[in-house]
Amino acid sequence: MSDTYLTVAERATARFEVQGSEFLGHVAPVDTVEAAESFVAAVREEYADATHNVPAYRVPAGEPSERTPGSEPMLREYSSDDGEPTGSAGKPALNVLQQREVRNVAAVVTRYYGGTNLGVGGLARAYSRAMKDGIDAAGVVEERPHRALVVETEYDDSGTVRGVIESAGVEFDADYGERVRFDLRVPVAEVETLRERLNDATSGRVEIER
Repeated sequence: MSDTYLTVAERATARFEVQGSEFLGHVAPVDTVEAAESFVAAVREEYADATHNVPAYRVPAGEPSERTPGSEPMLREYSSDDGEPTGSAGKPALNVLQQREVRNVAAVVTRYYGGTNLGVGGLARAYSRAMKDGIDAAGVVEERPHRALVVETEYDDSGTVRGVIESAGVEFDADYGERVRFDLRVPVAEVETLRERLNDATSGRVEIER
């Protein structure tokens, strides 16, 4: 069991050419299977004219609210060859994520065919390199497990709630509609303390969903 894990710092893309084929390694930090699949879908849409878009990801299985605090989550690992010869693309890409011991990562390697067949070994090397280059471009960081929280409040309490959230130093987005909604990304170890602080500050008027 570990309180920290390795992941990529930000979304990034690295590109290179091999015998006329252009390879682009796209990576992004994600916390859920849904977020990983959304990233894959977005890259496939953006590079719909590519010959192949090969996905790979390692993310915690299940929703954050279903995971036991303090425990090591089960990982969902996925890859696909997306039309390349079996075992030449998706598995080599996923192997890089495993070897680098990074998780909470989604990736897609885009290939524009250049007219020369690379063979299974050449493809495996190219897809591995694209993944390595993408990870290097994004940077590897040590991270703590996080959980998403949704906090809703009336406008009268919104300033107080925002102040508590800001003082906690957690990531958040605010949406000012009929009510005020804050979408938070909170380290798992700090979730209960923050919930108590928000409830105490508003005398229980705040709504907190996981």
